[in-house]
Amino acid sequence: MKKLFLSLFAISLVTVFAMAGPVLAASALVVAQDTPPRMMNPHGDDSDAGLQYMANFFDGLLQRKGSGGTLEPALAVRWEHPDLLTWKFYLRKGVKFHNGNSFTAADVKFTFERLGDPEVSEFINTGKSIDSIDIIDDYTVAIKTKTPIPWFANNMHQIFIMDKESTESRDSGDVMVKPIGTGAYKLTEWVKGSYIRMEANEDYWEGAPPIKKVEIRPIRESSTRFAALVSGQVDIVTGVPVELYDKILKNPKLHVVSRPARRSIFLALGNKPGTPMADIRVRKAMYMAINENEIIEKIMRGHAAPAAQVPDPPTIGYNAGIKRLPYDPQAAKKLLKQAGYANGFDITLTGPNDRYVQDAKIAEAVARYLAKVGINAKLDVKPKSIFFPEVTSGKLEFYLIGWFDGTFDMGRTYFKLAHSRDEKIGFGKFNGTAYNNAALDKLLESTADMVDVQQRKKTLQQLNKMAMVDQIVWIPLHYQEDLYATQKGRGIQFQPRPDRWMVYKEIGFK
Repeated sequence: MKKLFLSLFAISLVTVFAMAGPVLAASALVVAQDTPPRMMNPHGDDSDAGLQYMANFFDGLLQRKGSGGTLEPALAVRWEHPDLLTWKFYLRKGVKFHNGNSFTAADVKFTFERLGDPEVSEFINTGKSIDSIDIIDDYTVAIKTKTPIPWFANNMHQIFIMDKESTESRDSGDVMVKPIGTGAYKLTEWVKGSYIRMEANEDYWEGAPPIKKVEIRPIRESSTRFAALVSGQVDIVTGVPVELYDKILKNPKLHVVSRPARRSIFLALGNKPGTPMADIRVRKAMYMAINENEIIEKIMRGHAAPAAQVPDPPTIGYNAGIKRLPYDPQAAKKLLKQAGYANGFDITLTGPNDRYVQDAKIAEAVARYLAKVGINAKLDVKPKSIFFPEVTSGKLEFYLIGWFDGTFDMGRTYFKLAHSRDEKIGFGKFNGTAYNNAALDKLLESTADMVDVQQRKKTLQQLNKMAMVDQIVWIPLHYQEDLYATQKGRGIQFQPRPDRWMVYKEIGFK
């Protein structure tokens, strides 16, 4: 095995050297990321993996900064919420796009109108939610939504503002590969599958970033990322695999950086009448059949924390009173017998095999635990490019998925993941089993116009208890841990963000 590892390591090194372009100056930062960008259109990919690239080239009206994810001004210096439907933003003056054009309210209006175009946007729900966008003057804009959206401002850090003039004048292909934003960095070169290079925007409104040149090498394969780090070819590696953590920790030249992740991993259940999972006793039995502590210990190598709910502690609606059901296969068997399934039943467990840490192995473990209580779970794991369209189709019966809400508001999570599917108004987009519960829908809808933080928090905590304890909408598994590694000798100052974005204006050298 040792010889095999060394051979694979040598091959990985050759691959890294072959992928790399000319070596950058010592003052530059080279990063190996686990996911490449799909495009440079900031609205065409709403995944965290895509948004983290865009956050370097573009700005939103607001931004989240630091390890706590605090919401702060960006292209808007302040904002108001004068009534349930209206959001008024006062824009920053003197900001320039990378092409020299001035940033004004016309760019904001253009951006939000563009969100509703399915040809260029994956933020369709946000686009459809807007009733009107009024330019009051060049630096004031009022956005009115069709229905109350209490978390509207909380989402403004990931709606990136585009230059109206250059976007309209260029062809769509050029927009897809050449970002023109107001961000801290300008794209200088993108060789798909090899590297992305950017240089500091010296005229950035927040001040020129400390690191002047950044090269990102998207390397999906974990052993190849590891080889790039050990060889000194890269300064930072994202997505350190749990199986290589100890090797990196023991290397005196390397430093491991970790933080509890906001992303929870859980199992989504259907409740279609006539199916076993329509019975709460079956749902409870499935929950109690899974040994989550063993999953954390053996599959996650200790790099996860058990979850009792989907929202994480910083999220409005997180309920500290909700506790995990105990692992108890014997009690699970009794519940199945009471529900009329003493001999178990057949079910398909779907999930991705390239999206979350150890996702396929977790699914395999879940299937084994369920088999011990008589439930035959047929595994159907597949690439995320195939899996997620199946989720949004709403035709699955049982699947593994991960989630954290960028708005830090549980209401948005539940509207997307648990509300009965309604494609016309965008509810239940990620409710992949078409779960339906009228009482939950009613309570959730009652929060739509709650802007008082304490009232909202209390009601969403009540909703959370209904979903996780009374109804068992999902079976929670764990919160991931985000793992990074850096070169010690480079003196890199790096603090991971809660959203896992790599925002290079926040990184520096000592």
